[in-house]
Amino acid sequence: MRVEVAGTELELMAERAAYWPERATLFVADTHWGKAAAFRANLIPVPGGTTESDLARLTSAILRTSPRRIVLLGDALHSRDGRSEKTFQSLAAWRARHAEIEILLVRGNHDRKAGDPPEGLGIHCVDAPVIEAPFVFQHHPSETPAGYALAGHIHPAVRLRGRGLQRATLPCFHFAPGVATLPAFGSFCGSALIQPGPADRVYAIADDEIVNIWRR
Repeated sequence: MRVEVAGTELELMAERAAYWPERATLFVADTHWGKAAAFRANLIPVPGGTTESDLARLTSAILRTSPRRIVLLGDALHSRDGRSEKTFQSLAAWRARHAEIEILLVRGNHDRKAGDPPEGLGIHCVDAPVIEAPFVFQHHPSETPAGYALAGHIHPAVRLRGRGLQRATLPCFHFAPGVATLPAFGSFCGSALIQPGPADRVYAIADDEIVNIWRR
């Protein structure tokens, strides 16, 4: 789904990413690579394969948009406990298939504890904010006078109710007047229900579709 934001166009994708055609840039927030490995390192039994499945979804977004650059809006790695050899082998194999794409990580709170990804992955890591008019790339969803903020951090979601008392909690893109919050890209992440204001826009992800559920 195409939306206008701060005078320019973004394409919202069911892969839980957003694409900026003007700059051939793909935005992703909160990948939390290695989170399942961190759980297993602490003797909490959880299924494996989440990093590989998430990277496959990222490849899908790349094939549909052909970006020159990917911007990770914070929390690329989950924790130091998740810095496993298997996780980095998966990331290295994926990176080798997409070596021509520039990757920029705008550090988030988990990155400060987990550390930057290995240099061999070719991911340029910086602290927020990164200003590219009309946007400001950062991790925490707070308004800034420097421009319209693109952020992550809270893993936004909405809860929908049907007439038959059905309930579904869906990840979403949340656009407030001064800041947009992207859904968590990582599949092994929790979510936080949002309460949109009257001037906000909310687009939920339902399977392979983007659904406009709240628009001024």
